[in-house]
Amino acid sequence: MGHHQNYKSLDSVTVADFEAQGIPSELHEKLTQIVGNYGSATPQTWHHISKQILTPNLPFSFHQMMYYGCYKDFGPNPPAWLPDPKNAQLTNIGQLLERHGKEFLGSKYEDPISSFADFQRFSVSDQEVFWKTILEEMNISFSVPPECILRETPSHPGGQWLPGARVNPAKNCLSKRKRTLSDVAIVWRSEGNDEAPVQKMTLQELRESVWTVAYALETLGLEKGSSIAIDMPMDVNSVVIYLAIVLAGYVAVSIADSFAPSEISTRLIISKAKAIFTQDFISRGEKKIPLYSRVVDAHSPMAIVIPNRASSLSIELRDGDISWPDFLERLKDSNCLKCRGLEFVAVEQNIDAFTNILFSSGTTGVVKVPGDPKAIPWTLLTPFKAAADGWCHMDIKKGDVVAWPTNLGWMMGPWLVYASLLNGAIIALYNGSPLGSGFAKFVQDAKVTMLGVIPSIVRTWKAKSAIDGYDWSTIRCFGSTGEASNVDEYLWLMGRAEYKPIIEYCGGTEIGGSFVSGSMLQPQSLAAFSTAVMGCSLHILGDDGLPIPSDVPGIGELAIGPLMFGASSTLLNADHNEIYFKGMPVLNGKVLRRHGDVFERTSKGYYHAHGRADDTMNLGGIKVSSLEIERICNAVDENILETAAVGVPPGGGGPEKLVIAVVFKDSDNLEQNLVNLMMSFNTALQRKLNPLFKVSSIVPLPSLPRTATNKVMRRVLRQQFSQAEQGSRL
Repeated sequence: MGHHQNYKSLDSVTVADFEAQGIPSELHEKLTQIVGNYGSATPQTWHHISKQILTPNLPFSFHQMMYYGCYKDFGPNPPAWLPDPKNAQLTNIGQLLERHGKEFLGSKYEDPISSFADFQRFSVSDQEVFWKTILEEMNISFSVPPECILRETPSHPGGQWLPGARVNPAKNCLSKRKRTLSDVAIVWRSEGNDEAPVQKMTLQELRESVWTVAYALETLGLEKGSSIAIDMPMDVNSVVIYLAIVLAGYVAVSIADSFAPSEISTRLIISKAKAIFTQDFISRGEKKIPLYSRVVDAHSPMAIVIPNRASSLSIELRDGDISWPDFLERLKDSNCLKCRGLEFVAVEQNIDAFTNILFSSGTTGVVKVPGDPKAIPWTLLTPFKAAADGWCHMDIKKGDVVAWPTNLGWMMGPWLVYASLLNGAIIALYNGSPLGSGFAKFVQDAKVTMLGVIPSIVRTWKAKSAIDGYDWSTIRCFGSTGEASNVDEYLWLMGRAEYKPIIEYCGGTEIGGSFVSGSMLQPQSLAAFSTAVMGCSLHILGDDGLPIPSDVPGIGELAIGPLMFGASSTLLNADHNEIYFKGMPVLNGKVLRRHGDVFERTSKGYYHAHGRADDTMNLGGIKVSSLEIERICNAVDENILETAAVGVPPGGGGPEKLVIAVVFKDSDNLEQNLVNLMMSFNTALQRKLNPLFKVSSIVPLPSLPRTATNKVMRRVLRQQFSQAEQGSRL
């Protein structure tokens, strides 16, 4: 655990140590009792401390003293959360296994916790039974049922899924099979209205809103299957519009509301969008950020423009563009008086039809136009993959309230819509920045039960104490995605919600969800994944390019078993086969699917992400990931907000030099600090990673360059630093 060696073991922590932190001495009696019952260093000890001693209002330094003291000599992957047999039986998978475990697993079935790993293996070896069961559990209705679950054919390395099925995912979201008409479907609040009650929309209201927009879409006269873009904040309007596009048989095009005109334009052209929904401005605090003007600068097709908070637009529109009120009024003009409140008949299509075009900044492979994003079409199958991950891994069910700050421009936007609504849960949307206390209060007031985060949000919360004092006790679990997380920050996050588990979730837009995650039926370790996702097999490739045995620890590029429900089989602007299958090893007669991330499987069977295969460097013949170095550097000094480590080839050739970009919380008297920091970095890296590692320079930056999905662009830094390196030699 590196710098946590200096914490005392729990049997040597004294009353005086407690008092020094301002902790009442009766809690020390409780600690003595727990240590007497369970020992001073066992997962059971930590479990009882986290439930009986620690509360969100005690100083975090005390939480650290308990956690790191307990696990001082534990080795890798100490469990920060343990499943409880009673609660395990109430989870979606627990209930399923209590009913059908013996049928699936035969005599070796014991109970949901002991048999979870066997059930995960079963989900891969018998996809037919597994997916038939999950689709039934989620109550999915098809207008024409599939002929079978999976048809394997040589022409489709990923298999053909649900052949013959016809379905509409939006119709399933609006179904009365999941909740009654008076049940709430969406809750939301806008920044600045933080004292007002949370706003709510029932299933009845959601259905009628979606039908109205679907009827209005019909009046535009577009061919079925046309692409319609959404470039808006993720609020109740954009969710209604998204569902209406899908319900009416069009293809949604996902464009994030942070993009510049050139990036909007690229996405409109690649997707051949025929119309775009956008907003005049985005409100952020006192600021009004223009959005419609960026869409106009991108030379968009016809735009339907929603006013920000006012009831009417304050801006001039181009000829041919339509304001939101006028768009909804079109029903009156089109002999559609009967439409108001009348059910829109869903357009049912073949399972292979496209429903959403998303874009990935992923560096895997080559697109037709260099620099363009990969255009990834989701078929009608993909929404059910997203929902199944939510059902299996985040345990989303009727009555849950799910919040995950994101945008329809990223896969987590559509994921949130489907993982919530298809599972009978409520979507919780905060229309504003997730970084401040307004969001924290919304989580409390909306009684959120599943809160999704990305690590950079958590880092900001912890640095700014933005969420102190809000009651997050309704949370049952957290989800985390987007980048590798940090043990200390995530220990802090768990502690805000009375130590609920954090389900790490890593996948990709082209997966429609995840391939490696966590589970409420397994011990969860911080910044680690405990399992391959249901229905998915993971293979770590060794130095010879072949998979290492699945029970052996190791580190290498991750490959995925090719038969994966919901994963992409085509790209709009690149050769799918070349990017995902070409040159990959064959296992049991099937070619594996490439993902491009480096993963480690630990001795205890957990997985750690080590970033993209191209975020590794070679320091004097030793391969190391940027993330490993950054984790150590981030912990060296309190004043460091974040770091990025890159290997830069020296101007005159030779081994790569290690350059660390550093963002400081406070950048006073830097010169002196950089000299000391260089020494601290080197000491820490040499002690914890490798005695031969040496930092060649530190570059202070106001912020790190990131992709719009918040991934650090180390490539960009590497180019900048390489140019500087070449320049300094001239």
